[in-house]
Amino acid sequence: MSERRACKTLGQPRSTQRYQTQSKSDEEILLRRIHELVREFPRYGYRMITRMLRREGWTVNFKQIYRLWKREGFRVPRKKRKKRRLGSDSGGICRRRAERMNRVWSIDFIFDQTSNGRSLTILSLIDEYSRECIALEVSRRFTGDDLVDLLVDVFVIRGVPAFIRSDNGPEFISRRVREFLGRIDVGTSFIEPGSPWENGYVESFQSRLRDECLSCEAFSTLAEAQQVTGQWRSTYNHRRPHSSLSGLTPAEFAARCAASTPVAVLLTSKRHNECDSVT
Repeated sequence: MSERRACKTLGQPRSTQRYQTQSKSDEEILLRRIHELVREFPRYGYRMITRMLRREGWTVNFKQIYRLWKREGFRVPRKKRKKRRLGSDSGGICRRRAERMNRVWSIDFIFDQTSNGRSLTILSLIDEYSRECIALEVSRRFTGDDLVDLLVDVFVIRGVPAFIRSDNGPEFISRRVREFLGRIDVGTSFIEPGSPWENGYVESFQSRLRDECLSCEAFSTLAEAQQVTGQWRSTYNHRRPHSSLSGLTPAEFAARCAASTPVAVLLTSKRHNECDSVT
């Protein structure tokens, strides 16, 4: 008799037949691993820790880890209300939506400082489709020439996007940058002044950067800031599972997109049902 028929006859859910009680020793090993992950990633909540454990091969669910999380007294981050995007789609973030990799990149600056009070300018460049951080550069300041030099290096490695989305900062609207992008036929998509939500992908990325890296570190020098943010970028791209990518890391998702047609990338997220078919 099959399992399905036996469960139907007995009136029992099939899931109960597969449940295996976790031994005390197994739970202790799991707890040790949770503690290790919490120490390594102090700003991750129980959901992110659960995703990382699953990636390591643990058979766990959110409720189980939440129970252990509360028992161990770990801090559960408060839920943040999502900001409602105002205005119409014609002038907002949906105007040029990324439907594949290298379609739309987002670029922006975030600011910090070293322990002596000198300012740090951090440039973030991400692919809106794969959420991969293409570049994360730290300097005292950036000029239009600096931005062009960075883009040249990135284009050689990654290819050229269709559009780059940014605010109207002086570096982005400088004549040097506009002429350079125009010569290689890269479009620009400027958000409305005072409307950071229109550049929501890079804003979300920078929020994570601030929360998980910048707010946890006190940089003594520019070189130290460059090293630490570089390590965090590697973790973000290769180890940090992304909820909108069905638990894949940005690098894993980018690799799947590069290795197959977008339609063949089996994701449950509705956002990625827009993938183009290759005939």
